Amino acid sequence: MSEHTDTDRYKTFEGIDCVGNSLRLVAAIRSHIDDPTKTNAFWEVFKVKLAEAADQERHAPDELRLICSYVYLIEELFERYGDAAGLALLRQIEEECC
Repeated sequence: MSEHTDTDRYKTFEGIDCVGNSLRLVAAIRSHIDDPTKTNAFWEVFKVKLAEAADQERHAPDELRLICSYVYLIEELFERYGDAAGLALLRQIEEECC
C-alpha cells in the first residue's frame, strides 16, 4: 500500500521539491526554445536569464523565480506545442511553489 501525503505550501514546503521540479521544467522549456523554429526574441532573452540564474555567484533570480514570473508565457509555449507533461509540471510548480 502506498502512502499518499498532500502537500500544502502554506503549512510547510516539506515534501515539495521546488528546486528539482523547477530544474525539470527548465529542461522541458529548453526542449522547445532551443529549437530555432520555436524560439523568438523573448525566449532568447529568457535563455540569458536562465544562464544568469544558474550562476550562483551573480546572485541573479533563480530558475524557480523565473518560472513563477513567467507562468503564463510558459503555459502558452507548452499549449502551442502540445506538451501536456510540461503543462502538468508547470501547474504543479505554480500550485506548490509559486
